[in-house]
Amino acid sequence: MTKLTKRSVDTLLPKEKSYFLWDRDVKGFGVRVMPSGTKTYQVQYRKGGRTRRISLGRHGTITVDQARLIAKEVLGDVAKGENPAEEISQHRKAPTVAALCERFFESHVKERCKPTTQGEYRRAIDLFINPALGSFKVVDVERKDIAELHHKFRDKPYQANRTLGVLSKMFNLAEVWGLRPDGSNPCRHVPKYREVKRERYLSRDELHRLGDVLTACDADGSESRYVIAAFRLLILTGCRLGEIQTLQWSFITDDGMELPDTKTGARRIPLPDAARAVLSALPRVAGNPYVIIGKVEGGFATDLQRPWRRIRKLAGLPDVRIHDLRHTYASNAVSSGMPIQMVGRLLGHTQLQTTMRYAHLADDPVKRAAEENAARLEALVNGGQTGKVLRGVT
Repeated sequence: MTKLTKRSVDTLLPKEKSYFLWDRDVKGFGVRVMPSGTKTYQVQYRKGGRTRRISLGRHGTITVDQARLIAKEVLGDVAKGENPAEEISQHRKAPTVAALCERFFESHVKERCKPTTQGEYRRAIDLFINPALGSFKVVDVERKDIAELHHKFRDKPYQANRTLGVLSKMFNLAEVWGLRPDGSNPCRHVPKYREVKRERYLSRDELHRLGDVLTACDADGSESRYVIAAFRLLILTGCRLGEIQTLQWSFITDDGMELPDTKTGARRIPLPDAARAVLSALPRVAGNPYVIIGKVEGGFATDLQRPWRRIRKLAGLPDVRIHDLRHTYASNAVSSGMPIQMVGRLLGHTQLQTTMRYAHLADDPVKRAAEENAARLEALVNGGQTGKVLRGVT
């Protein structure tokens, strides 16, 4: 044994087998020389009747003095009753974020979430989470890592916030599964970005233009009659896109559309005469249970986005999304004076707060009534009482 110095380590020559040279001053600190000539600083101790050894770094990458200092810290932890080698071993075996993502998706998302939600979670995992954090150990992820990822998509606040939500749920479950200590969710206190809710409703003129284009496309056969019917049903019922896409003939009853599974569970949707007329004009296809049939035999139309882009371009509505047809349905109902609670029921909202985004539209009928009443009074004042002082008015 000798005190390890740079000079003494430099002079060590490789042998047929690896060997150790231990430091004279710090018991358990030494250097290992491999047959290849690689020299690695080591610290060795006994715990639980077993010899444990930890590699501290290669000679040349760290100095002798740096290695000796680390060795003293490790041996100090051992003196406190800790087992650094076991902790390192457990850390190496600890799952990565990529592994957590898969467990989360298989054990939680597939079991508890709707297909549409599953797709959103899968997209967040594959496009945003795994590329940034997939190689991290679950136990090593810190708040700054989450904040950095969230900040990266600040120009897309909706996507940034949805990704943060997926991560938060995932790390909550990591605690439940014993992969992180309780209360250690790194997503806590990462503030979400402000989201500006898009409110796009079609005006009377825009609805007329859209209707004309749908009629023309149906007449010339440029779009499938089933696609045209889907958009008409969306306008007339306020349904979500998936509810119309996957609608089956067996769901249609005298009471309306009896949907067994929607975003908010099973629900019954009223079918007004105009919507029933659209349905009655559609031919049924033997062996296909769906109303809006697609190109695949026995299936439904899976892509309505591309035909919608063609239709909205013809109608001069380049910024209108399919979901805006649902907003238009709701806005027309509220503006006509329908109680907000009733609108919520028609839309299938489970919480009134969701429907309240349309509440300000309920002021429109009141404003019109106020304008009409003021106009009548102005006509009386300026017309029937010109140049006279009105008396007895309180």
